[in-house]
Amino acid sequence: MAQRTLRVLCLAGFRQSERGFREKTGALRKALRGRADLVCLSGPHPVPDAPGPESARSDFGSCPPEEQPRGWWFSEQEADVFSALEEPAVCRGLEEALGTVAQALNRLGPFDGLLGFSQGAALAALVCALGQAGDSRFPLPRFVILVSGFCPRGLGFKESILQRPLSLPSLHVFGDTDKVIPSPESMQLASRFPEAVTLTHSGGHFIPAAAPQRQAYLKFLDQFAE
Repeated sequence: MAQRTLRVLCLAGFRQSERGFREKTGALRKALRGRADLVCLSGPHPVPDAPGPESARSDFGSCPPEEQPRGWWFSEQEADVFSALEEPAVCRGLEEALGTVAQALNRLGPFDGLLGFSQGAALAALVCALGQAGDSRFPLPRFVILVSGFCPRGLGFKESILQRPLSLPSLHVFGDTDKVIPSPESMQLASRFPEAVTLTHSGGHFIPAAAPQRQAYLKFLDQFAE
């Protein structure tokens, strides 16, 4: 009997547009064809380009929404920037980010699992923690895949939620040479999941989908096939 294709909501990284994230997950989408449908979602907050020529910035408002670089939250009050590795002054925009995910789960679901990349992986972990703690907006997924993830810092009252073990199957993917999110950060996040499976690769800050990783993704997803 044919397996049902799993549906996975994928949360983009910081400064990724929806279209850009779809392109970045293209190799993974191809690797998982027939096993999993990936539905991409970028953050609610437009992120201005890094300072550059005026012409590059002036057309920011005119590009289609799916091509606008976006983020889930910012780590400074005044500037639209995010640093994963430093204790932030604030987590500005995080509530809107949670609202965006809740709306997508409600409108586009149901989903079998969540996938997050970088800032999106930190958010996916927080969504799972909130769901486990009883937040009705976030029904606990059957599994989560976290690529270049990290434990979000500076969450204030939400910090304690991520201290508790997260009891759902998880696959943690990270690169040995990732300079944006060094592998110890991803390993720390994996330690929050007692059932964690880790998949390392020799590369940097991207979603790997070559043959060895493809096998690992499929092996992980096979346990949820019906």
